[in-house]
Amino acid sequence: MKRVDDFRLKLGEHELVPIMIGGMGVDISAPALALEGARLGGIAHISDAMVPTVSDRRFQTRFVSEKAKLYKYNAANSDKSKVLFDLGRLAEATQNHVGHTMQAKRGNGLIFINCMEKLTMNAPRETLRVRLCSALDAGIDGITLSAGLHLGSFALIEDHPRFRHAKLGIIVSSLRALQLFLRKSARVKRLPDYIIVEGPLAGGHLGFGMDWAQYDLRAITGEIVQYLQAEKLAIPLIPAGGIFTGSDAVSYLESGAAAVQVATRFTVTRECGLPDAIKQEYFKAAEDDIEVNMISPTGYPMRMLKGSPAIGAGIRPNCEAYGYLLDGSGNCAYITAYNREVAAHPGAKKVVVADKTCLCTHMRNFDCWTCGHYAYRLKDTSTRLADGSYRLLSAEHVFRDYQFSSDGRVALPE
Repeated sequence: MKRVDDFRLKLGEHELVPIMIGGMGVDISAPALALEGARLGGIAHISDAMVPTVSDRRFQTRFVSEKAKLYKYNAANSDKSKVLFDLGRLAEATQNHVGHTMQAKRGNGLIFINCMEKLTMNAPRETLRVRLCSALDAGIDGITLSAGLHLGSFALIEDHPRFRHAKLGIIVSSLRALQLFLRKSARVKRLPDYIIVEGPLAGGHLGFGMDWAQYDLRAITGEIVQYLQAEKLAIPLIPAGGIFTGSDAVSYLESGAAAVQVATRFTVTRECGLPDAIKQEYFKAAEDDIEVNMISPTGYPMRMLKGSPAIGAGIRPNCEAYGYLLDGSGNCAYITAYNREVAAHPGAKKVVVADKTCLCTHMRNFDCWTCGHYAYRLKDTSTRLADGSYRLLSAEHVFRDYQFSSDGRVALPE
């Protein structure tokens, strides 16, 4: 039986263990987790989701409170078109997050940043350009473009001196999405260095509709492998979503994948940014405790634990402090849903908003417990302690288990 360690990912001049740790935001794929992935010879992500908030938490900056103070006058106004990010401070926050991580990096692996196009921030092009360029300025090894088609993203950074040297990749969930991206990137004469194919069993936002169960990662991956071969495009392909064991990973590597992206099993590691009490919620989850819903204001379905406090919460929109999902006109689907419920329940001290959630606030507070389809199997990867809780794992333990396990086995902590 082959193991993941029998394969290597060749990415430019780098030869890597073919394991990529996905970019879970907000600050769930914490720097400590990314640093371990790189130290062990693989690739790991940090996330740039709500990066000013992350900077405040880690480096005692005051980006969020200063923005909230600046726009306090607008808090009761449903029109958020004037609530804009200071681009200089956004650049500083990104450089704090990326720069400190890269300075601490050890080992032969790489650290990438996951950059979501759906974080439109009331100025989609301007804020995305700053986030991308600032990450490159701060020395990130690579950028993974996610949560959107990113048809114009390469053009935003084509003048950056690292545009042709840093590793740049795209997450897609269909061949059609990939073809659209490649057609656009051809205009700047720059192919992606890698392609992540995210299937319907992934955690968080999905690149599918509520008919997600009709799709299959292996089928999509196979279709894209055939397309790349036919077009003579030697771009490493990396499947993601539902790859729970090293044997699962090997089956993809033997079928032509260059590496695999994994994330769910790392949510219960000590290095993960989730609070420890929430990690226990992941361990305890049963299969029917996991749902795919449409509460995200982005319009994408999300997979999460049903017990997430974000579900059904009716807090006032907090765009003056956050506002990461405001579109170019200052609108957000949660604002519309919240105002509808307030109008329907005049005088109520608290409303329930069942169909949408204030994703910015709840992600910042770790109240939206996104997870992969197989999160209910996490309890089988650890041991129970005397108090009934589960032993937290080390990122190295999980990484090595993917790397060296065989026969579908999962190594328990000693």
